[in-house]
Amino acid sequence: MDLYFSPLACSMATRIAFYEAGADADYREVDPKTKRVQHDGCDFLTVNPLGLVPTLRTDDGAILTENAAILQYVAEHLPKAGIAARSDSERARLQQWLCFIGTELHKALFVPLLDKKASADVKAYALEKGLSRLDYLNDYLENREFLLDHFSVADAYLVTVINWTMATPPIDLAKWPAIKAYYERLRARPSVAKAIAEEFELYKAELARHKAAA
Repeated sequence: MDLYFSPLACSMATRIAFYEAGADADYREVDPKTKRVQHDGCDFLTVNPLGLVPTLRTDDGAILTENAAILQYVAEHLPKAGIAARSDSERARLQQWLCFIGTELHKALFVPLLDKKASADVKAYALEKGLSRLDYLNDYLENREFLLDHFSVADAYLVTVINWTMATPPIDLAKWPAIKAYYERLRARPSVAKAIAEEFELYKAELARHKAAA
């Protein structure tokens, strides 16, 4: 499978899933500004016209988009990894958390805070709305190791999103101790640590590339 990704973007969740499963994939870095695939310079828009990562090309050549869909596809096609839902009821809870992370945290909270073009008022509104979501997540994670009863692709997505707090000073994880403990615990997990370390180096190279081109 080919995973089109950008360093430290939400696509990192799928990298974590592959690492957790000990599975191979072809990682194709997409420059978020130029929309060029780094290893061959091709136009990513010919793969995904929206220019969004993650995008997955499956072994049979099909193109999948949308983070939650890709994560579930990978989990179900790598069953030995144990990162998929284990029952119908757990599948519903997995969907619940993937939707919550994608809509309430990723899009509603972090996208405005990370958007350099967003006004101060927009950022303040997003933060005000997002605090209750963080409170809810913190309460849920009290005395819980993972979102489900085991590590799943929902955790891969959540730790990826929480990792963005490095670039969002208004969100101080010290205010949400259960989230902070969860993040620190998962960052020490080998699959997560490896993905973050590798993509951080790629991110630094991306910034240097953009600076040189400016």
